[in-house]
Amino acid sequence: MIAVGSERTLTTDSWQALGTTVVVRFPGAPNRAVRRAVERELDAIDAAASRFRDDSELARLNAAGGARTAVSPLLLEALTLATRAAALTGGAVDPTLGQSLIRAGYDRDWTALTPVPDRGLHAPPRLRLVRRRDPAWQAIELDERPPTARIPPGVTLDLGATAKALAADRAARAARDAGAGGVLVSLGGDIATCGPAPDDGWAVHVTDDHRSGPDAPGQTIAIRSGGLATSSVTTRRWLHDGQEMHHILDPRDGAPVTITWRTVSVAAATCADANIASTAAIVLGAGAVEWLAEQRLPARLVALDGTAQFVGGWPQ
Repeated sequence: MIAVGSERTLTTDSWQALGTTVVVRFPGAPNRAVRRAVERELDAIDAAASRFRDDSELARLNAAGGARTAVSPLLLEALTLATRAAALTGGAVDPTLGQSLIRAGYDRDWTALTPVPDRGLHAPPRLRLVRRRDPAWQAIELDERPPTARIPPGVTLDLGATAKALAADRAARAARDAGAGGVLVSLGGDIATCGPAPDDGWAVHVTDDHRSGPDAPGQTIAIRSGGLATSSVTTRRWLHDGQEMHHILDPRDGAPVTITWRTVSVAAATCADANIASTAAIVLGAGAVEWLAEQRLPARLVALDGTAQFVGGWPQ
């Protein structure tokens, strides 16, 4: 998913952070304060919630052995969102799958993993990496005063399904406050907007890979507010012990989900809500269409063979 628009009327800044591409787009002249505001938010979420940094707050919490641990307000916000995502999706979006991701070989930034040869997308084998019991996310304890958290012993949290989208929402608000006025922030295709939209809305090309150009197969739509997120099994794929893996796991057994949808895009009031729903749809498989309709969320679901279904008023 990429942001597109008129270069004549919009300033666009782009760089790499959090292992992905950052795009900031707003009307008017370039404004260095806007980029600094976004960079501060991204640096803060990385220090708080990264699973790949030994010095992050999340790493300290994961290593606490079940002890109650002091956390920053930002990490508490990220943990609250993660547990909310699990509750809203019936556990489909589960933050306690860190050990399953590690067993699948996702133990460092995915750009450092062994890439899958370019041989087309197909479903990975159904591996049984670990048999899970009762959902551990229900045992996470969070307190606000003072901010503390406790996770069950032996559990490793991974906030990849929600923290980046939270960062997009926070960054969009920070960019607006720094002088951008109306702004769109994209973090690897997780899109948040804040403030007034251009007259014709924010144009976004929805496709499998946010790194693709506007001519890639997909659909260009416009949004005026809120967030837009795409979850896909086409990009974060790697080889582990000779087997093809992807990063969206089935919480029932910790294995990569059987692919029903290669890509799901959802629009919602926030980028965080959109990303929760798009990730859940990948996990829910054939049940995703009915679930998204019940949530009244506009969505576009692309099957393994490239055919698309539309839900909740998503433009066809």
